[in-house]
Amino acid sequence: MGAPQSLMRLLSLPYELASRCRAACYRGGLLRTNRLPVRVVSIGNLTVGGTGKTPMVIWTVQQLVEQGRRVAVLSRGYRRSSQEAHLLVSDGHHLLANPLEAGDEPFLIARRCPRAIVAVGRDRYELGRWLLNRVPIDDMVLDDGFQHLSLWRDLNLLLMDATDVEGLKGHFPFGRLREPLTAAARGSTLIITRASEGNGGQRVVRLVEEALGHRIVPVEVDFVPERLVNIRQGAEMDGTAAKGKTAVAVSAIGNPASFERVLREMGLEIVQHVKFRDHHAYRAAEVEAAQRRAEACGADLIVTTEKDACKLAELVGLGHTWWAVRLEPRFKSGEATLLAMLNERFF
Repeated sequence: MGAPQSLMRLLSLPYELASRCRAACYRGGLLRTNRLPVRVVSIGNLTVGGTGKTPMVIWTVQQLVEQGRRVAVLSRGYRRSSQEAHLLVSDGHHLLANPLEAGDEPFLIARRCPRAIVAVGRDRYELGRWLLNRVPIDDMVLDDGFQHLSLWRDLNLLLMDATDVEGLKGHFPFGRLREPLTAAARGSTLIITRASEGNGGQRVVRLVEEALGHRIVPVEVDFVPERLVNIRQGAEMDGTAAKGKTAVAVSAIGNPASFERVLREMGLEIVQHVKFRDHHAYRAAEVEAAQRRAEACGADLIVTTEKDACKLAELVGLGHTWWAVRLEPRFKSGEATLLAMLNERFF
């Protein structure tokens, strides 16, 4: 291990100690876990960065709504501009906040799940109580809720990315772990995302099995690019129609390499990838610069993620060819098991 790596490992020790102490305080009752009088389903991960939580939240909400359940999504609204303790993003009928006020993920979830209530707040228990005092709800879905230990959950779905095996080998900033791998014991089931990309899924499972000391049968899922959606006009292009086209990619997400793999899977030739920090607040000048790059290299399309498109739509001109990739979960294994867990009634 070189000097920079040794330093990063040293810097990760306080983070690891703090996460272990916090979890121990909840297990021992020194910190309180509160219950809401509805079923709570959490979707989260053990690492910083993207594991596909948002498409899995959208899929989960859609399954519950199709059963006639009244569903609310509780999200922290990371890096949102609004200062309210509780912000209603959607009432299940109308969008009530923009992506800057709500945060990227809550706004996208609200737009993709128009029949679900979406709200943001730092304390998810208090946010849930606030909603229950206003509207009838059957199920609450926690977006990025694995570490939110102050709220009891009836179903705890833990996502791990098959393409990020190295990130599981140390705490942040040495690795990408928020908690030790032994915390996976809290999960109701392990969901391996991007499962078909290499053999990383098997390696992830082995690491978790070694940490927990028993075998695991995970759910395996890929995120498939179904179509491209024009971010201003809403027109759609079948994913296969993109094959052979050249594109400038623009993204501000936790896993830009995975986005590139998706674009190549669609048959797009990436001539440039303009990357920003996760949750970046785009400016008009940056959009214009990306447009000039695309024109200079003769790219057919400018392609971004659906999360980024929420913020970019207001900045992109009507005549520009900006498209967002719409990803849909496709299960390799375990879909029936996961649906059975969602169908179980706790109240």
